[in-house]
Amino acid sequence: MSRVYNFSAGPSALPVEVLEIARDEMLDWHGSGMSVMEMSHRSKWYDDIIKKAEADLRELMNIPSNYKVLFLQGGAYTQFAMVPMNLMKKGKADYVNTGAWSKKAISEARKYGKINVVASSEDETFTYIPELNPDTFSLDADYFYITTNNTIYGTRYTKLPETGNVPLVADMSSNILSEVYDVSKFGLIFAGAQKNMGPAGVVAVIIREDLISDTALEVPTMLQYKVQAENGSLFNTPPCYSIYICGLVYEWLKKLGGIPAMQKINEEKAAMLYDFLDNSSMFRGTVHKKDRSLMNIPFVTGNKDLDAKFVKEATENGLVNLKGHRSVGGMRASIYNAMPVEGVKKLIEFMKDFEVNNK
Repeated sequence: MSRVYNFSAGPSALPVEVLEIARDEMLDWHGSGMSVMEMSHRSKWYDDIIKKAEADLRELMNIPSNYKVLFLQGGAYTQFAMVPMNLMKKGKADYVNTGAWSKKAISEARKYGKINVVASSEDETFTYIPELNPDTFSLDADYFYITTNNTIYGTRYTKLPETGNVPLVADMSSNILSEVYDVSKFGLIFAGAQKNMGPAGVVAVIIREDLISDTALEVPTMLQYKVQAENGSLFNTPPCYSIYICGLVYEWLKKLGGIPAMQKINEEKAAMLYDFLDNSSMFRGTVHKKDRSLMNIPFVTGNKDLDAKFVKEATENGLVNLKGHRSVGGMRASIYNAMPVEGVKKLIEFMKDFEVNNK
């Protein structure tokens, strides 16, 4: 069976080269005589795997030495609570509401303190990133929270807010490793792996050391950054195999030339698809041009029946998981790092044919 082009928003496609290495190492990792799935997380073999993964992620993102890198469980959803549990000392934080995931994060954070929603794009179904007015920021906030890329709605920050001495916290789940960021501008970055970094089961956290402190006694031990940092992400059994695959993805990215090279490819893929949408007589994008995502591209025909027909026929032609999120409908092409340029070209060719055949 030939592989399809998988446009899923997550869990999403993985690089074929990575899958091939994992296949070849499935039964015997580097002469250990066992699969990574079978290894003790306390073994020398696994210690090499997790330390190499951390070192490669540090190299790729140019992570300063005063930041800890953690590989945790519970996905981004657990981070929605873990961030305020650990960082909210004065009981106040600023949030920008740019979609479903920031709304969930706001809802969780309100359990732990006063949340100031400084801006929202909900008035236009989150089809843009709102302009931020520093006068609305809380100078005494514990942190300022954003979602850098919005998977469902296809928007992204092209400019980071200037938050002064207030640590900037970012949910980077759907665009980590896709474009260059200056990590030193953030207090904390977290990202669920299953969109652009690896398989489901692990979330990466990059946290500045001064933000790691003793947490209130009622915070569960597993949810304390201090405990996880002191134990090198090995306080309990981590998601060993998911971390191993993430490590292979980091190696793949390094071979490609790192994040600057990947960003160039991503910009090329997105530009091709947006250019087609902007000139199509049938399809149109749904996001304000200045805020368009490089990773998630939603589009519609304006006719629900035609949208459904498009998704069905695309699937039959090996272009799968193009149905838009249930909350917005239409279609969505998620073109993460692992989606080759060829896949985007095939999608555009199919869209052109569909347009001709369904006038």
